Amino acid sequence: MNKPGNAVDTVNQIRQKVVDFLTEYGFQIIGALIILTIGCVIAWWIGRLFKKWLESKRVEPPICMLAVRVTRLLIFGLALVLALDKCGVPIAPMIAGIGVAGVGMGLALQGVLGNLVAGLTIIFTKPFRFGEYIEIAGVQGQVTSIELFATTLLHSDHSQVVIPNRKIIGEILHNYGHIRQLDLSVGVAYGTNITNALNVVRNVLSHNGRVLKEPAAIVGVTLLADSSINIAIKPWTAVADYGLAQAEIYQAIAEQFHANSISIPFPQREVRMLSGNS
Repeated sequence: MNKPGNAVDTVNQIRQKVVDFLTEYGFQIIGALIILTIGCVIAWWIGRLFKKWLESKRVEPPICMLAVRVTRLLIFGLALVLALDKCGVPIAPMIAGIGVAGVGMGLALQGVLGNLVAGLTIIFTKPFRFGEYIEIAGVQGQVTSIELFATTLLHSDHSQVVIPNRKIIGEILHNYGHIRQLDLSVGVAYGTNITNALNVVRNVLSHNGRVLKEPAAIVGVTLLADSSINIAIKPWTAVADYGLAQAEIYQAIAEQFHANSISIPFPQREVRMLSGNS
């Protein structure tokens, strides 16, 4: 018969404890929440202003992104410490505990931290920049993103190649920059007027809008082959025009050679049959 009374007493005790807790710590919790809210707003606002200032100074996008993120994290971290202190949480033991936990996490996340350190190295040493065409770790493409943990390349077939930053540091890097040099070749018959053929090729390059005027294109005889005289054609183009320029130049050379009666020979072999007395 006393069970309903005991249940009521328990509920009253819990209610009283909640009231006592809110009475004692309610204003502290509200103050902590206000501090966190103000900290988030200030972090976002200062980060935005800092980003605009860095962009006005033409700072590299990866460095700008890193600086803004670090600034926001520091401001939010300061607000979090003030909020915990407002709630009466001892800060010194907590910081020591975070340090011990950080060591354990560092050992468990060596690969992630390796990518992070490599990303910071790339951002500050600048072996390549956004928009440049590079070749590294067996892949190549145009740099579209340099993040803290990975670098993204855009391949010529418009697929994306994501390389962990630790795979980049220490590797041999081939940086083409913003322009690339085509390596083309065409053969003409041995009876061809070579000077005329070279002039035709140079004229084709001069009329192609994708070919850069500077650096100047290299055009000249590169090999006396078995069936042809090979002409090397090495113009420069922007990275984005590399593939299209190659197709356009080859087509224009074929058309102009045909128009100027310059023949492009095909491989030939002369076979002689010798008969002997058996």
